[in-house]
Amino acid sequence: MKQWNKLMILGVVIVLLSILSACSEQDKEPPTATDTKTDELVLAIGGEPDEGFDPTTGWGQYGSPLFQSTLLKYDENFNVQNDLAKDYSVSDDGLEWTIKLRDDVKFSDGEDLTADDVVFTYKTAKKSGSIIDLSNMDRIEMLDSHSVKITLKKPQSTFIYLLTTIGIVPEHAYDDSYNENPIGSGPFQLVQWSKGQQLIVEANPYYYGKKPYFKKLTFLFLSEDAAFAAAKSGEADVVSVPPTFANEDVAGMHLVELESVDNRGIMFPYVPAGEETKDGYPIGNDVTSDTAIRKAINIAVDREALVDGVLEGYGTPAYTVADNLPWWNPETVIKDNNTEKAKQMLEEAGWTENESGVREKDGLKATFTLLYPAGDQIRQSLSIAFADMIKHLGINVETKGASWNELEKLKHSNPVMMGWGSHNPLEIYNLFSSKTRGQGFYNSNYYSNPVVDKYMSKAMHATSQEEANTYWKKAQWDGKTGFSAKGDASWVWLVNLTHLYFVRNDLAIGDQKIQPHGHGWPVTDFIEKWHWKE
Repeated sequence: MKQWNKLMILGVVIVLLSILSACSEQDKEPPTATDTKTDELVLAIGGEPDEGFDPTTGWGQYGSPLFQSTLLKYDENFNVQNDLAKDYSVSDDGLEWTIKLRDDVKFSDGEDLTADDVVFTYKTAKKSGSIIDLSNMDRIEMLDSHSVKITLKKPQSTFIYLLTTIGIVPEHAYDDSYNENPIGSGPFQLVQWSKGQQLIVEANPYYYGKKPYFKKLTFLFLSEDAAFAAAKSGEADVVSVPPTFANEDVAGMHLVELESVDNRGIMFPYVPAGEETKDGYPIGNDVTSDTAIRKAINIAVDREALVDGVLEGYGTPAYTVADNLPWWNPETVIKDNNTEKAKQMLEEAGWTENESGVREKDGLKATFTLLYPAGDQIRQSLSIAFADMIKHLGINVETKGASWNELEKLKHSNPVMMGWGSHNPLEIYNLFSSKTRGQGFYNSNYYSNPVVDKYMSKAMHATSQEEANTYWKKAQWDGKTGFSAKGDASWVWLVNLTHLYFVRNDLAIGDQKIQPHGHGWPVTDFIEKWHWKE
């Protein structure tokens, strides 16, 4: 009987072990991102590029082009270094740029990269009609198989920044579908793009630079909620998150906070109402064209409170479009908000409160509609919080979400919650030059100041970056005038976003430079240096 019991027990154990083994095999899944260290990464770090991956139409302007190489590049401290170029020189008059190329570079299809490809890229970019402005380039020519000369119409200090952002494309493999099937000489090559879902890339076997540790990257295109869920479930190694998720605990991951110049601010129509664009859209606003209104708002708004309240502490106060970049003027900082001083300024300018508590001047009420892109939660929240702050000045602000198509028609006559932030000071010129008034979303408020124009012209035509930065800073504020809040206050800059990422604890992504506007996955700038920690 005892022997029988032992056999029964043994039989039960064997059956149980068989069941467990079968279940284990049936339920077995591929290892998740947090299970093991491999040479692959899964990333959910931003949206899908609408226009694809063509540098001649703008890909790479707000981050690394990833698939392509540039002639020059920035290091983490914004020092310019060689990339495809092994040397470059500029003539004394600033008009001729001679660039010598490396002779060991191949595209990801194995074909050599030569001067012909550089010439083709820059000519194509100039004709593209995109955000890349090569209008000052008179011509580009090949001197030999590995050197080119670019001749400018006028000296342009900002031209060097184009050399750091325009990825070189292959003349032999460039066609109408290149944006979806890019071939380049960068650290990675595209393998598969499932639109709306994911992008798979692999290391470029011909890459001439530091070989990436990771051989395969999968970019997931997810909503903010889905991306956070991917981090929680261990399905992704790096995930971009908004401030609302930043304080959550994610097992096996830590929060990385990256300083940025990804700013948010309100563009004020600068001229009185009455004119129209060639398309019949109204220009100007009688309330915001008053300097006292704009300056009072700028000194009354509590930027720190917006950072703490709307961004939950993940950001910094903003004062210009270029805070903390080499060409920024720190004298533009407004150290303390002062509501009483702002009220006094309005009183002295003739804006007095009526029975409803709203200020009036010559029968005109201090009220306007603040527009923001519909569906953008941060811009909506900033708009609402701003309106509540300014109400105490006696200025009534209504907030309204609008589509980009609607904003296209209304941006010249209504304040708009906008966002910029570039590693190129040319953005300053585009936003504040009299020559760019009404051009797309650049200078939509029709700002103009001849003194600022003069400084920016000197900055553009300077023959050294140091000299150029001196004039960029004066354009912001020279002690008497400028486009910043201390001068004409044509904008009220509010906050710079902190870019937030959950990153696997054992993944090292190294030092990053100040991040630009969030388009283009800027965190991948130095991705070839990423590695597992020892």
